[in-house]
Amino acid sequence: MGLVNDILDEGFSGLQHNFITGKLEDLVRWSRSRSSWPASFGLACCAIEMMATGAAHYDISRFGMEVFRASPRQADIMIVAGRVSQKMAPVLRQVYDQMMEPKWVISMGVCASSGGMFNNYAIVQGVDQVVPVDVYAPGCPPTPETLIHAIETLHGLIETGELLKRRNASGAGANVHVEAAPVPAQPVPVILGTR
Repeated sequence: MGLVNDILDEGFSGLQHNFITGKLEDLVRWSRSRSSWPASFGLACCAIEMMATGAAHYDISRFGMEVFRASPRQADIMIVAGRVSQKMAPVLRQVYDQMMEPKWVISMGVCASSGGMFNNYAIVQGVDQVVPVDVYAPGCPPTPETLIHAIETLHGLIETGELLKRRNASGAGANVHVEAAPVPAQPVPVILGTR
């Protein structure tokens, strides 16, 4: 009964690895990396490059990612493309929370990664303050080749199982809920006539 409880509690990691379970876990990781469905979160000019990556010239369907999902419940990779405003951050976190496990995030572009040139109160200075980011795709905007490289990097990390080990060791991730800053009341200027 102890072996069954270990499998129910911990999955394949509860078993001592042998030639059957080791290969089965590798097969699960390989299939997970080759059948990922992205949830697009295009917010600015990087979204145009993300759309070009899905078009016929670059064709990310060869990676098993041909359909960008409109529902977060059918997606397991979120591609955050562009700057994230303070008002959009809670929506982004809600979409992330609705995605199925295991889930991964690609931060596409310098605005999503670090706020870019928008160093002000209205833009989140890095999407990793809202959701845990697994792969960063640099550039302003990054080319479709850069996004494909980020996708291939993520697939390699999924296959090795390193991401799931890191998530289990560090907890659920960012767990930061960004609230929109309240706007202070401004006095109404009074314009006096010249008489």
